[in-house]
Amino acid sequence: MTINPYLNFAGNTEEAFNFYKSVFRGEFAMLQRFGQTPDAGNMPTGVENMIMHISLPIGNGNILMGTDAPEEMGFSLNKGNNFYLCLGPESKEEADRIFNQLSDGGQVEMALQDTFWGAYYGSLTDKFGVKWMVNYQKQ
Repeated sequence: MTINPYLNFAGNTEEAFNFYKSVFRGEFAMLQRFGQTPDAGNMPTGVENMIMHISLPIGNGNILMGTDAPEEMGFSLNKGNNFYLCLGPESKEEADRIFNQLSDGGQVEMALQDTFWGAYYGSLTDKFGVKWMVNYQKQ
């Protein structure tokens, strides 16, 4: 299994990740804007050019990931809740087990489900306030 930090920003993800790119001397593995998603037509005005997902490989097998979390879409960021730990389990069954155990006594944000990016994904906050993403990438 892998574990990677997932950072949320209030509209300045691109600026932050260009900074991280210069620090870690890497290249983006992915950069997708909200306006490039299948649901782009239903997005609030002004978010279409914001970053939905960006990933920057750093080190040996580590990936720094991030997103803009616009208030227009219901997000509220405060220092301390602006990151997730993103788990990459090796099977759908392992994803279910880990998600169910982590969410016990916590709050599910998005139930595990198949996504348009080809993963089986869900997010939650555990009973200790730690934010998790479970992202099983199908082969």
